[in-house]
Amino acid sequence: MNSGGYIKFILTLIAVLIAWFGYLAIQSVDRLRTSNLKVAEKLDALNEKIASGAMTAAAPRVSASPAAGNAEVANREFFDPAAVRGGRLIQTLQADPPNLNPYISGENTAMSLYGLCTSTLAERNWAAPEEFQPMLAESWTISPDHKTYRIKLRKGVMWQDFTDPVTGREFRNVEVKAADFKFAVDVVKNPDVNCEPLRGYYQDLESVEIVNDYEFVVKWSKAYYGSLAITLGLYPLPRHYYHDYPGPFDGKKFNDDHVRNSFIVGCGPYRFIRWDRDRRFVFRRNENYWGIRYGTGPALEYLVYDVIKHPNTRFQALTAGDVDLLNLTPDQWVTRTDIPEFRDGRLKKYKYLEQMYSYIGYNERNPLFQDRRVRQALTMLTDREKIRKDIYRDLAEIVTGPFHPKSRYADPSIRPWPYDPAAAKKLLAEAGWKDADGDGILEKDGRKFSFTMLQIATSSTQVRMMPLLKESFAAAGIDMKIQNVEWSVYLQRLNERTYDACCLAWTSPFDPDPYQVWHSSQADAPTGSNHISYKNPELDKLIVELRGTFDMKQRVELAHRIAAILHEDQPYTFLFAQYALVAVSGRYRDVRVMPMGISTETFWTPKAEQKQVPGL
Repeated sequence: MNSGGYIKFILTLIAVLIAWFGYLAIQSVDRLRTSNLKVAEKLDALNEKIASGAMTAAAPRVSASPAAGNAEVANREFFDPAAVRGGRLIQTLQADPPNLNPYISGENTAMSLYGLCTSTLAERNWAAPEEFQPMLAESWTISPDHKTYRIKLRKGVMWQDFTDPVTGREFRNVEVKAADFKFAVDVVKNPDVNCEPLRGYYQDLESVEIVNDYEFVVKWSKAYYGSLAITLGLYPLPRHYYHDYPGPFDGKKFNDDHVRNSFIVGCGPYRFIRWDRDRRFVFRRNENYWGIRYGTGPALEYLVYDVIKHPNTRFQALTAGDVDLLNLTPDQWVTRTDIPEFRDGRLKKYKYLEQMYSYIGYNERNPLFQDRRVRQALTMLTDREKIRKDIYRDLAEIVTGPFHPKSRYADPSIRPWPYDPAAAKKLLAEAGWKDADGDGILEKDGRKFSFTMLQIATSSTQVRMMPLLKESFAAAGIDMKIQNVEWSVYLQRLNERTYDACCLAWTSPFDPDPYQVWHSSQADAPTGSNHISYKNPELDKLIVELRGTFDMKQRVELAHRIAAILHEDQPYTFLFAQYALVAVSGRYRDVRVMPMGISTETFWTPKAEQKQVPGL
């Protein structure tokens, strides 16, 4: 597996924003999705090892300086030595990301695209996700107090050759070294860099100390449960690209360097070739990728992402053979796959429950939503079961909080708020909302209960769902307006907190850390993930305690207490965990659904079945 899968996991772990109803576009880039209880069960074993201090040595079976022929490299067993090189894989996006800098982009598409071109220190094994295996790190050791990590890098890992798009300066044969990892951490911790969601996870990362070109030490100021995944998920940042000027690093320049932020310099399995705005991204196999010598180089020559906004157009491109992999909508999965292309095997279907949850978020800077009785009422006016059956075709599960329903962290004793309009109206009345003038809209203190819900402009799913909400709310005296916005505008409105309500999704990582989404300190942070400005001091204490707890039983108990508070407060109307519905061309070999989902990294096609990329 190239590091794209793992960087994607780590960067998503830090709560990069995903649009719920723009989610199919993002899924097209995702190559790893955690999906079932097996993952959580296996992780328990790792958690117990960490708690007992058993993980103070290098990762399992990692030798100090193995020879290239037999070194342990993450997921090497899944790469077919007989795979034929060549061909393409074309996927889709709904829209361009704002840029390709994963630190400042503020959304998941850029991070996933960047992940194609880079590598991390280690990755989870696809079949046994409790196990971290080496990538750029040859080995590592962890102190018994979980606060110090000593990393030994592989030698001979090269940055891709490139010509700087600003200065025209050429860079050739530059090796990845410890200084590139220190630079990456320094950038995250620089207060001028617009990466607030990411920085929250690094706040207790005290320092990166360089021992020599191939060794460095990561020190944490306190024991933090997430430090293992964050440390081993570090990826290098090319200082020679982002700081190619005299004097100290300029965080504001890093944010505003639009030319460099539209290009990717990496050390991973693919090289960034070009970005045709609003049309296409092209990546090509990196001939100097370090993983090739270990048998983990990709077989496919090109990865392409075509920007296709409408789901029907995307499906037509799939059946015409112009797209090779597509995440289907529930309607497409149920009603449009009984066709010759699927029956004869030219296209194949794969399904698994994704590690994510969707929600409706209420901006608590708006006085309408500051009373939890109102938020509870809004949830009881949302007929989630009808939406699940009619819109998601039974291909989703209702969730009660931020922890995945198949995870051990989820509390099965918490039952979803029912669809109960009568009880909702009673709560609204208790909160002081009444229709005093008989116009059908509730009011309180001279203010009408009227608000606007943001809607992704290109989402056919949301177009079906929002009118149901509007009708249900109207019957209770609530006026909900619907505003269509493009994704870039949506992001801006979230960051500026200039909205009333939104409908989005977060991923549910293996080992949850609710800090950046739910801690009060993130409510007012620029570009922070607590965009609804929710604050609860009791919850803050539990979140901090969870971060420093390593015992699994205690972690589960804390997670249950966190879930109970969120269930009562209802800052979100928690909606669904959705099934990933994937259609893949039958040309591809080694397509597998594993605990971490489907990885395209092992895909290959026989020579006679390979296709070229149109226009290349």
